[in-house]
Amino acid sequence: MEEHWGTGALGLAPTRFLSALTTGFAIIALLLASVGLYGVMAHSVSRRERELGIRMALGARWATVMMSVLGQGLGLTGIGTALGLLGAFGLARLAASAVPDMQLDLATFVAVPAILLSIVLVACYIPARRATRVDPMETLRHE
Repeated sequence: MEEHWGTGALGLAPTRFLSALTTGFAIIALLLASVGLYGVMAHSVSRRERELGIRMALGARWATVMMSVLGQGLGLTGIGTALGLLGAFGLARLAASAVPDMQLDLATFVAVPAILLSIVLVACYIPARRATRVDPMETLRHE
């Protein structure tokens, strides 16, 4: 029995290659987004060190300061994730209308934002923790 190029394992090779390539690009994009978010949050915290130090000197708890920084990062990410999900859902619906047997994978639409949220929490936690370690007395001496 002779196997043709269009069937069997050889016929799936281009599809598997494109799938692996797309997965690789998605992982790189996720890493770049998390490093970028960490950089933005670290810069924001460094610019707000005086403000956070004064707040702590006036009696703000470390949890309040941490929630302030985490809230800022999660707010930015929430807006971006919502817009990304709307765009992805719209494009997936468009692709599903063009390809008759294509179905939307709702598990992907749930899993990807959950993974992104966990990465964002880690990327925001590090600068938030640094913000809680601002010495209020040192900040007041510089004012």
